[in-house]
Amino acid sequence: MAANSTIDPIDIGTLRTLVLVYDLQSFSAAAKRLDVNQSTISYAIERLRGALRDPLFVRNGNGVTATERCAALAGWARDMIGEIDGLASPVEFDPVTAQGTVTISCNYHERQTLMPQFTARLRAGAPQVRLVLLDAAGHGDVHLKQNQCDIVLGPVGVVGESVFRRHILTDHYVCVMDPANPLARGRIALSAYAKAEHVFITHSGEWQPLYLEALKAKQIEIEPAVSLPNHDSLERIVAGTSLVATIPHHLARAMRGGLHVAALPFRVPISIDMYWSARTAKSGLHKWARGLLAEVARVYAD
Repeated sequence: MAANSTIDPIDIGTLRTLVLVYDLQSFSAAAKRLDVNQSTISYAIERLRGALRDPLFVRNGNGVTATERCAALAGWARDMIGEIDGLASPVEFDPVTAQGTVTISCNYHERQTLMPQFTARLRAGAPQVRLVLLDAAGHGDVHLKQNQCDIVLGPVGVVGESVFRRHILTDHYVCVMDPANPLARGRIALSAYAKAEHVFITHSGEWQPLYLEALKAKQIEIEPAVSLPNHDSLERIVAGTSLVATIPHHLARAMRGGLHVAALPFRVPISIDMYWSARTAKSGLHKWARGLLAEVARVYAD
């Protein structure tokens, strides 16, 4: 009989620990995430180090850096864990009696437009299912790959062999301004738009609105008169001023109506896509939630 391989004792839990340390680049952060002692994390990694004859992580300041072999192993382990979790998910699903959690990573745009109706329909159809919303803020792909969310929603790109995508809505940019703004009197010319007093939504520096790239392609650069980290106070900031903000059309529709909405003098589409991983691909609960979200998006766009 052949001798057992040195990697035989390595279980799925050890591989989950490896992936978490790789993502967080820290033993202590991984221990905090799992609510265990740091010695538990260290023991799991030491087992892998011995089995694979590789240091896997080397100290780098207050964190750790993965070796080349560790990076390859983490990628393989992530895909395998996703597949195993997917197989373990119950396929049969009755929303009325179902229990569980659906976690969605999205931005202010989706929370203001799609989430109100989605939440209402989720609560009506699956009253025992818990909904958790995370602020994507440019980190939706990290949320998905670290299994912190089940769905990423927004104008983002998430790539990976075990990542699935579905387009659910196309939006576009418009201008919003105080009704007394002279630009509200008719169609806005590109030259007038370029000279306007602009509000920039910076998304806390994590993501740049798509219309700015479109302007650069036209060799037009605009400077902000006011910069805001997000859309939260936009209506109150713009009201009673000569400021102009360029925001998604559906987000403008969701506002209370105090601002004038005008067409942007150039069209920039915003693709709102839904991403999920192999971990929830076959889950009855999450398939139902994804279908419900796509249905809400269709109704909302009509």
